[in-house]
Amino acid sequence: MSEKDEETFNSVDLELQTQKSPPVTMSEKDEETFNSVDLKQQTQKSQEPDIHPQQSPSETEKPSTPAAEAKAETTPSPRALAVKAKWQTSAQQFKVKKFFVLRPGTLEQSIEDVKSLVDPTEDGAVQSVWLMAEVDHWNNEKERLVLITENNLLVCKYDFIMLHCQQIQKIALNFIDRVSHGTFCFPPNSFLKREGEGVRVFWDKLREPSFTSRWNPFSVDYPFCSFTYHPVRGANEQLGPLCEIQNFREELTLAAQKAHNRNPVPGKANGVLVLNQPILIEAYVGLMSVIGNQNKLGYCLARGNIGF
Repeated sequence: MSEKDEETFNSVDLELQTQKSPPVTMSEKDEETFNSVDLKQQTQKSQEPDIHPQQSPSETEKPSTPAAEAKAETTPSPRALAVKAKWQTSAQQFKVKKFFVLRPGTLEQSIEDVKSLVDPTEDGAVQSVWLMAEVDHWNNEKERLVLITENNLLVCKYDFIMLHCQQIQKIALNFIDRVSHGTFCFPPNSFLKREGEGVRVFWDKLREPSFTSRWNPFSVDYPFCSFTYHPVRGANEQLGPLCEIQNFREELTLAAQKAHNRNPVPGKANGVLVLNQPILIEAYVGLMSVIGNQNKLGYCLARGNIGF
């Protein structure tokens, strides 16, 4: 093929290719439509919520603050709490077991001894026996066995170590005119404090204690006596009912009312007035009572070996 024929052939081939695949062109209107459709699809894809959002490092890994670390360190573990509770319970049981009234057979023997001292003709039959603590006018606690008979209220000072009744105070039930119950309170300028509640029994509302009796810690001529719970009331199921002062108040009120009806006192109003009010103890300093109550000097207690 000559050069002239080859050039002619190439030109013809290019013309055929251009005829077979004409260039694709797009008008301006079609191009705008295409661009708008493409933008709508992109916005729809961007509006779809992300199922697994990526959290920032500040949200996923929050540094522990010093307060949180201190709280975690100061919070005791359950094992430590259990050991502490067990230790407190053991210490409380050790303190309670030091009372001689808890020795096997001691309480039963003391009740029998006191009942044997009751005079059936003067006192009548024994209706109930109670184990309580008497609180005197100087806030001193004293361990007492209290008996309610048909005619009298017997407050017994009993030695649970030697198993011997040392003193009995008799109060005629038909002379009892008031029974108050409530929490203990002191004068505004007093340094003393006492928690809990008690019962106070009055038998001569016309007689007020004298000035010397108020300032005498050993005075016994007060026309009332106050009682509160014995420290061993929760030691076992047997002592619980014997130390319940509210049941004692109810039975004493009923027995006194019966005594008033059976043997009224001339010149006195028959009946018992029950008051729910604070029990006032007119003591201000009471250093002796603070030392005595903390060391339980008014109780028969095992105090260990004392010697050299």
